[in-house]
Amino acid sequence: MNTSLTLRIALALPLLAAITSASAATWYIAPTGNDSAAGTESAPWKSLARAQQAAQPGDTVYLRGGTYPFTAATTSCATRRATVSAVVLDKSGAAGQPIRYWAYPGETPILDFAAMKDDCRVKGIDVTADWIHLKGLEVTGAPQQPENRLNHESWGVWINASHGIYEQLNLHHNMGPGLFIKDGSDNLVLNSDSHHNYDPYTSNGAGQSADGFGAHISAGHPGNVFRGCRAWANTDDGFDLINAYSPVTIETSWAWDHGYLPGTRTALPAGNGNGIKAGGYSGKYVANGVKHVVRFSVAFGNKVNGFYANHHPLALDFHNNTAFGNGTDFNMLGIAPDGSPVNLGTLRNNLSPAPKASQKVAGTDSANNAWDLPVSVAEGEFESVSKLGWDAPRKPDGSLPDLPSFRPRAGSALVDKGVDVGLPFKGKAPDLGAFER
Repeated sequence: MNTSLTLRIALALPLLAAITSASAATWYIAPTGNDSAAGTESAPWKSLARAQQAAQPGDTVYLRGGTYPFTAATTSCATRRATVSAVVLDKSGAAGQPIRYWAYPGETPILDFAAMKDDCRVKGIDVTADWIHLKGLEVTGAPQQPENRLNHESWGVWINASHGIYEQLNLHHNMGPGLFIKDGSDNLVLNSDSHHNYDPYTSNGAGQSADGFGAHISAGHPGNVFRGCRAWANTDDGFDLINAYSPVTIETSWAWDHGYLPGTRTALPAGNGNGIKAGGYSGKYVANGVKHVVRFSVAFGNKVNGFYANHHPLALDFHNNTAFGNGTDFNMLGIAPDGSPVNLGTLRNNLSPAPKASQKVAGTDSANNAWDLPVSVAEGEFESVSKLGWDAPRKPDGSLPDLPSFRPRAGSALVDKGVDVGLPFKGKAPDLGAFER
């Protein structure tokens, strides 16, 4: 290519980007809308399906506040073991031009699937399109039918797509996981909450499958991240990466009170009860397992484990995490090639007030964690040790609230006692745990 042509193309690119941005459209839907309307702010549509027909890459669809009730799926149940969907998002955006389905500023759209009577498994929002951005939506009620005990869970949001952003979602009271990534690469689940999900009619036991967040992706799909998320009061696990054959990162996220009947301390026998279950392949050794990363996260009050390796066949990275008040705070149970149990993990700068003898970390690559150092982890080292307030409202930008709980106080023995693992820190060295002083 000659130099003159290269220069002309370079000069034209900003203009093309501006034209593309200027041509992006904004559409509106509302519970009181009409799909025969124009889709404008004053004449909104009623359904996401109608909005998707019109939306092009770069467009924004605003959902006005109020409840959007769903009574039936888009297709009928072929069998009682089939899976159907209430909302299907199968039209892709493009790189730099996602299709945005956003809450109208200052309003809360509630997608409620509780009235659906489809006698099989249900996906509330079924995303199979790439470059989609959901923001500010409340998703609730994805059902199971009490007469049908043939299946496992239903799902609030089910994803088999790439390059999506799932931001500031409030996922609750679904009969299965709030959000589940089945497959796809480079998805970001950002500043979202998933809580009080319970699957009472699951075939292998009430509570067995209702995680807050899950990612069970196949090989070749890297780049999936959970960041700034909270999971609490779900009957199974807060975060579950079982059978994930591509690396996943969980960072700056909190998980508490799992494995119980939501809103109680009544343990459910079938509910696993882990805060962050960071791997595993159904208890079997596999040669193609991958390394997941869990960092700057908190797990407490969970029935069984706070941070759990779940029979993973290689060492996972756990850096700068805080656990307290779990059955076991850090359980690094792995699996050897011959199927025998062995503890595996790379642990740095983690914090637990429990003694090393109660952690299941023997034999792991463990250094500069609270249990490895002669440091005090007494209550006086923290601004607070309260278990209350972790579900407080988020900041206006959707980020986690600032809490004093388990943050090192000024002058704490936990300050600057970590080791540099390539992550940001203040002072001379990282502090221990999820919070930097």
